[in-house]
Amino acid sequence: MEQLSQRLAQLAESETIAMSQRSRELREQGYDIINLSLGEPDFPSPEHVKDAAKKAIDENFTTYPPVPGIPQLREAIAEKFQRDNNIDYKPSQIVVSTGGKQALANAIYSLVDEGDEIIIPSPYWVSYPAMAQLAGGKSVFVYAGIDQDFKMTPEQLEEAITEKTKVLLINSPSNPTGSVYSYEELLGLAEVLERHPRVFIISDEIYEYINYDEKHHSLAEFEGLKDRVVIVNGVSKGFAMTGWRIGYIAAPEWLASACSRIQGQYTSGANSISQKAALAAIEGPMDYTFKMVEAFRRRKDLVVKLAREIPGLKVNDPAGAFYLFPNVSSFLGKSYNGKTIENARDMSFYLLEVAHVATVTGTAFGNKNCIRFSYATSDDLLVEAMKRIKKALADLV
Repeated sequence: MEQLSQRLAQLAESETIAMSQRSRELREQGYDIINLSLGEPDFPSPEHVKDAAKKAIDENFTTYPPVPGIPQLREAIAEKFQRDNNIDYKPSQIVVSTGGKQALANAIYSLVDEGDEIIIPSPYWVSYPAMAQLAGGKSVFVYAGIDQDFKMTPEQLEEAITEKTKVLLINSPSNPTGSVYSYEELLGLAEVLERHPRVFIISDEIYEYINYDEKHHSLAEFEGLKDRVVIVNGVSKGFAMTGWRIGYIAAPEWLASACSRIQGQYTSGANSISQKAALAAIEGPMDYTFKMVEAFRRRKDLVVKLAREIPGLKVNDPAGAFYLFPNVSSFLGKSYNGKTIENARDMSFYLLEVAHVATVTGTAFGNKNCIRFSYATSDDLLVEAMKRIKKALADLV
């Protein structure tokens, strides 16, 4: 007899599961599916990273590591913040986790009590609301559409803050939109947050290095906020190390200690070999990352150009990450073979079934009028995918 907890029973299933399952089914049936749904770099990990892992294995670095991370890695991450962000952290303020997702969860579960409100700009990464719900918190969504480059304004933030607000969860560069908050835009948000000292900030900066227009900026740069900011980052995106599962936070020492205490009861320390690989990535040369970012920039320019040639498709020009989040609202209500496209979920399934291109519905990210493309694939596949999408959209009546 099934007797799941109420906590799990109330948790919605991921919007992406059905899409992934149908995509697999079509591929098994022999259809040529172009997958633009993947949220990871299509590059192998750098050679010096793999060499560091092999060396760690050969040297039997295979025992339990400290819960918050090996000392050398925590020191290197603290030095990285000084080198790249001009923000001072001590190694004791760093906690290394099994991926950025665990780092996020640690921070949320350390801060949020039952009934606390978490402000989440929408569109958002799919797991934010679920994590808030599991912590007993209430998500307060602040909608930012394509006309404002999917970025929340200071006025919207001020309006969303109530006496129950505990956390602002912000993501820049953004998944799914690729939007990046400039220093001036963050300054506007910081001025609001400084008026509300009880509000903590969790800043998801996992796409920090995949930034096309300017230097990356963080709300932790503002002295009036730093003691309330948790930066979440990791090696997955910027170093093509998704499978190594290493994320980390930088936070006030009391909060870092709390995250370490939670992690100690769930997973303990992150994989020892992966930590050595992450150390090599963070301390090593950045040439590989820069080369990868240039490839993403070229692909982004290509996809934006092709998307803007599709009548009715509305796109912004992303400043970071490797996603395009086009607005498809002009096609909603149209039909194909008697079936009406009612929403973005229908559109994603239509493009999969007819164009054989896998995308992700914007509904999964809090926007019912958009779909997400990842351009982390080859130029040839991107050209073919956009050709198929253009034809499929033109066939709607």
